[in-house]
Amino acid sequence: MNKSKITVGVDIGGTNTVFGFIKENGNYLFSNSIPTQAHEDVHTFITRLAHEIKNSFKQYADNYILTGIGIAAPSANNFQGTIDTPSNIKWGKVNFVTLIKKYFQIPIAITNDANAAALGEYEFGLGKGLKNFIVITLGTGLGSGIIISGNLLYSEGGLAGEFGHTIVKPNGRLCNCHRRGCLETYASANGICRTVLDLIARYNEPSELQNIPFTQMTGEIINDLALKGDHIAVKAFQYTGKILGKALANLATSFVPEAIILFGGLSGSGELLLKPTRFHFEKNLLNIHKGKVKIFKSSIENGMAAVLGASSLVNKKINNHVMGININNNIEKNN
Repeated sequence: MNKSKITVGVDIGGTNTVFGFIKENGNYLFSNSIPTQAHEDVHTFITRLAHEIKNSFKQYADNYILTGIGIAAPSANNFQGTIDTPSNIKWGKVNFVTLIKKYFQIPIAITNDANAAALGEYEFGLGKGLKNFIVITLGTGLGSGIIISGNLLYSEGGLAGEFGHTIVKPNGRLCNCHRRGCLETYASANGICRTVLDLIARYNEPSELQNIPFTQMTGEIINDLALKGDHIAVKAFQYTGKILGKALANLATSFVPEAIILFGGLSGSGELLLKPTRFHFEKNLLNIHKGKVKIFKSSIENGMAAVLGASSLVNKKINNHVMGININNNIEKNN
């Protein structure tokens, strides 16, 4: 019997790592997640991940063959196969592809998590049919994947699009990148938790959030309380949307995309975040672009955009095809 081909897409986040078995048509056969444990040694993490993938694949081995692994990770360099000192994971710089090849002797590709999400949206989500759009990932941190003329934007070193580390508040909150005022310290799952602490200190309004230790606070908890009308939780989303909307207006001025797609845990809050973000985006957008750039929440279910994109990336590698633009050398490889 001929076995069907599948690839593994892996999305490494600061809190959780999601992986899935993806069919050739882009449908996923299976998905699961493990805690990333960001302070854990990278070798221990890779051992855990490989073990989970191999164990999960056993039930499909009679009918499917695993042809490649695509990995999405913060600060990943698709040219070098490395993850380079991610802000929210304490690995330093590691050659991730070399390390995981000790467990799998099949093609492996890696890219920045936001780039993978952009590729996933381009092929399977709201980006289908668009040539110019930006994906913003709102997880533990904040990332961006930029599609220009139907191609992913890279740089000479492969690390273009670190939008989360643009400074929006000079001398503001300390970031894990060791600078102050980065966008992701305000507009991310961690950022909104820090905003809640600031608001609790500033206002005397009663809030259930006052009883939750910071180490136990999550974006989901803040979301649930905001839906119940908790004033501090509502204010936290309003402030986050204001910061994010202004920053996106600046980004749109540079790239003038057709759309900006929000992806990741915090985007799951829907209109709680989208409404203030859209308002402040439009308010601060250059006049000639007003009303022309739309902001959407990703439509790909279960937050699988980066997993699908990572799977697509390794398929392109298997087929000896690369999608990207090198902005320094102006090298374009079309799909």
